[in-house]
Amino acid sequence: MTRAASRVASQRVSATPALRPIHTVLVANRGEIACRIMRTCRDMGIATVAVFSAADDNARHVREADEAIRIGEAPATASYLNIPALLQAARRAGADAIHPGYGFLAENADFAAACRVAGLNFIGPAPEVIARMGSKREAKLLMAGAGVPVVPGYAGDEQADAAFLAAARDIGYPVLVKASVGGGGKGMRIVERADDLPAALASARREALAAFGDATLLLERLIAEPRHVEFQIFGDQHGNLVHLGERECSIQRRHQKIVEETPSTALTPDLRARMAAAALTVGRTLGYTNAGTVEFILGAGGDFAFLEVNTRLQVEHPVTELVTGLDLVRWQILVAEGQPLPLTQEQITFTGHAVEARLYAEDPASEFLPASGEVALWREPQGAGVRVDAGIATGDAVSPHYDPLLAKICAHGTDRAEALRRLERALASTTLLGVRSNVDFLRRVVAHPAHRAGQISTAFIEQHAADLLAAPEPRPGDVGSVETAALVAALARTSAWGEGQRWRNNPNRPLVERYTASTASDTGERTIEVRLTPRGREAYSAVIVHAAGEEAIEVVVRERRTAALTVELDGRRVRAEVVESGGAWWVKLGGATHALVWRSPLPELQARSSGQRSLAAPMPGQVIAVLVEEGQAVRSGDPLLVLAAMKMEHTLRAPRDGVVAALRFGRGAQVPAGAVLLELRPLEEVAP
Repeated sequence: MTRAASRVASQRVSATPALRPIHTVLVANRGEIACRIMRTCRDMGIATVAVFSAADDNARHVREADEAIRIGEAPATASYLNIPALLQAARRAGADAIHPGYGFLAENADFAAACRVAGLNFIGPAPEVIARMGSKREAKLLMAGAGVPVVPGYAGDEQADAAFLAAARDIGYPVLVKASVGGGGKGMRIVERADDLPAALASARREALAAFGDATLLLERLIAEPRHVEFQIFGDQHGNLVHLGERECSIQRRHQKIVEETPSTALTPDLRARMAAAALTVGRTLGYTNAGTVEFILGAGGDFAFLEVNTRLQVEHPVTELVTGLDLVRWQILVAEGQPLPLTQEQITFTGHAVEARLYAEDPASEFLPASGEVALWREPQGAGVRVDAGIATGDAVSPHYDPLLAKICAHGTDRAEALRRLERALASTTLLGVRSNVDFLRRVVAHPAHRAGQISTAFIEQHAADLLAAPEPRPGDVGSVETAALVAALARTSAWGEGQRWRNNPNRPLVERYTASTASDTGERTIEVRLTPRGREAYSAVIVHAAGEEAIEVVVRERRTAALTVELDGRRVRAEVVESGGAWWVKLGGATHALVWRSPLPELQARSSGQRSLAAPMPGQVIAVLVEEGQAVRSGDPLLVLAAMKMEHTLRAPRDGVVAALRFGRGAQVPAGAVLLELRPLEEVAP
């Protein structure tokens, strides 16, 4: 039994709960989930209290709450994970209930028990249940005893490397290392051979300890190309238990879900019924109350096995709401008040199909490295069947201290084809400028033929990486290309200078603008030159010069508005959104988003290739491990350092062959974004 379980085991829930009407809810979370919870509270006439750290002074969830209380400094351990500070905030605000959201303390039995002791209504399952399911090891043993199939593996108390090595030999490689506590892909590693297991265990322990405060691990047999299917369950304090259908969550990167849908294309009616029955068995075994998710792994042959129970509301709950027409947060509050479930199993109906895409601040071209910065422009998509749960607004800061999830773009349709069409259109209409994001990547995932055909698994992104991650080659007439975006940036810069202020001694010569854009290729960036020759007021003959050649276009600027241009390209009128932020020109055009760095047409004082001699920190973080020594020769792709940032570890690899000339930071050092971590010398410069 865990410490949390032993601490709360003596506390029992009344079999006949008294009604406890909720008047004020403190939301112990941030971002899009806090905004989502507050929306339901407003609909129910319940007052809301936000909490915020020093990094979230002006965050959207703070602005949308009825009251907000600062609880600590930017690190989550000093704020959103600080239980005494949260309880003190609830007392100051006069709150009678706390909703934990998801992440942070949502599945922390100690927090749920502390709320109970403080007389606060915890909107979630009982602390005893959280404690039992908080350990994946104990959960697997419990469910195996209840007759629910589980994934073969090792869930023993012995945590030494030797025990895991011995267990892995018995299980057979490849194996999956998992954190026993928590989720979201943190503390999870795939290991193909025995030699790699010790390093994977060490890395997973560090990440699990930093994210969840518990370094306990387990092993599972890695099931080849499985599907991840989960069932939403709901129980009340009167003994009622129902399921609200399944969600397919197989599209993942870094073991984190990014596209979810319901119903699953993999389930037959018989398989759906059997998995639903297993999910209800899990709930009854636990005496489950409030919202929970029973997660299964589904093999190609239709065999399924229990993974875990998430004792909280899930990120992907909107797709369930879209097909059932229910508000799950409202159900959570009603159950916490002591009321029975609003519907029986027979009364729950499912209509159509729903898909959700998670919008992250990250760079898919750089191994999904998280990004931070200021949101220069945010516009949410609209339209029939479209739903957006967002936690950002124009001008907000994306902090490096927290999970980079910014919003969820969802679509509902009468069938899967309509839902996917609506989602693809919604993603194309989503504007996020100023911070790198995965919005274009998500659009490619949703539109991929294999995804449209329902041919998906947890290996989908790896299998189709060439299609999903490769920078597209420039094509004439493609208004969404980076080359056309460079032309729009050049037109926007002419506006920025003001009428008559771009003086040149030869106005008949073209105005030359040069930009670079990041790519996923070995060169790391693409250079585009734009030559504009004025042909009248707001009319130009343009030549775009890029790696594939030159393209001539006649351009007329039809309208200039704040952060927007309407331009005619060879008679084709398009609208672009353009802002300058963070040293780049951000352009949204033709459903694609580009960040372009302006380069001076004058000779640069220093060869740009000198920048290739160093490895810079892509974000603020802490150096967890230094994997090389000065004087060591490395090859392109070799791991050099491990940086901890945004709640995860990121391995930084050599961008090219070379020799480590200098190490600038050691293990444990805190580094700012852009700091030079080490210097590489080209191999040809090293004396034989």
